[in-house]
Amino acid sequence: MSDPRTSGLIEGASGDWEIVIGLEIHAQVISQAKLFSGAATRFGAEPNSQVSLVDAAMPGMLPVINRECIRQAVRTGLALGAQINKYSVFDRKNYFYADLPQGYQISQYKQPIVGPGFVTIDLEDGTSKDIGIERLHLEQDAGKSMHDQHPDLTFVDLNRSGIALMEIVSKPDLSSPAEAGAYLKKIRTIVRYIGSCDGNMEQGSMRADVNVSVRRPGEGLGTRCEIKNVNSVRFVMQAIVYEASRQVDVLEAGGTIALETRLFDPQQGETRPMRSKEEAHDYRYFPDPDLLPLEFDDEFIAAARASLPELPDLKKARFEADFGLSPYNAEVLTAERQSADFYEELLEELAKLSGKPAKEVATRAANWVIGDLFGHLNKAAVAIADSPVSAARGAELLQLVDDGTLSGRMAKDVFEEMFASGRSASEIVAEKGLRQVSDSGELETIIDRVLADNPTQLEQYRAGKDKVLGFFVGQVMKATAGKANPKVVNELLAKKLKG
Repeated sequence: MSDPRTSGLIEGASGDWEIVIGLEIHAQVISQAKLFSGAATRFGAEPNSQVSLVDAAMPGMLPVINRECIRQAVRTGLALGAQINKYSVFDRKNYFYADLPQGYQISQYKQPIVGPGFVTIDLEDGTSKDIGIERLHLEQDAGKSMHDQHPDLTFVDLNRSGIALMEIVSKPDLSSPAEAGAYLKKIRTIVRYIGSCDGNMEQGSMRADVNVSVRRPGEGLGTRCEIKNVNSVRFVMQAIVYEASRQVDVLEAGGTIALETRLFDPQQGETRPMRSKEEAHDYRYFPDPDLLPLEFDDEFIAAARASLPELPDLKKARFEADFGLSPYNAEVLTAERQSADFYEELLEELAKLSGKPAKEVATRAANWVIGDLFGHLNKAAVAIADSPVSAARGAELLQLVDDGTLSGRMAKDVFEEMFASGRSASEIVAEKGLRQVSDSGELETIIDRVLADNPTQLEQYRAGKDKVLGFFVGQVMKATAGKANPKVVNELLAKKLKG
């Protein structure tokens, strides 16, 4: 039986069904002010403490476009390889919610700021796939209804009202939960790289509406259901599996799929109906009469393009080509811009200390970052930007291993102390006397004593039991409190035992 999470196929009683998925990602723009007002956007402020008269829809208050939000949307479109529309229009999208003071949302419809583009996702089986992007448009966020503040009343917090959102709409090119998860992570990586959105899904600054339908292989698109405001990659994947299976059950029982909006309950792992799905005409879109069409020139686009950093796909390809990293290591290191920056700084410092080209020490450095450093950071829930071990000190530790001062085992102990205390490897080695013993004269004396103290094992080795060599190595390591260089010990023992 195929796994629907990766194959995109659901095995029903009457045959296979394909899953068809499209995502609408809402990414909050990083800016100091809202899209159409000067109110602050800081997360976690007291309710209704960051609300202007425009946000509260007071009579006579007119919106004024925030230039920085426009710039960030253009930068994001460029990073997605998308068409930038130099002429776009803001529309009113009419609907009523208690937390939408105007009774409409200022959004974009037929003439968005960013047109078609695509991103490439990398899948676990080593394949890649291009996912089309239909559009990116700007819109203002609604407020927040708070149902847990009073047993009988709903309170409204308008701090979020008017915050700029980029809605990134994919084409229905995603065919499995795994692809949807990879796409969402890729978009998150891109916007975090360029600094247009912080991607904090747990805080709601990035969330996804998930459109799911099923069909027989080769047939046209089925009726979709939209799952609103899913705020984690894992929940997106779980919601798709449940919703697709639900639709298959309905269809195989002879029913029809209702065009509706649903919510995902992560505790129960299921979707539930919310309301019938609106069509575009239900919103009665029309150009906002208080806002002129948005126009900018090639110079504005060029400046936005020049502000972009090296993007993750290009950085990954460079890490593979210039440093000889495996595709896996390169992908992990470039998943976050801060991780990639840390690695490059580490590599530069290690190359200086060792005198070797960066390519010769690149894999060693990558393995340490991905294994030791990431492991400790994840366990401590610390971001790499706040790592107590800097790239320079990490390079010093790796060089102490490479020059024989520390064994691999000793280096792990030293790193534990570095991470806990923030001190350098050299300070810890000097204080605790952890320097590895590599002096052949000193080690020969210890080996002679070990062989003399264990005549029975020596006879066993000379009788052909080669495994006894490990016993002698262990005894030497014990005699040196683990400080002997294992490579030198093995070489000296081999010579002694031959004699």
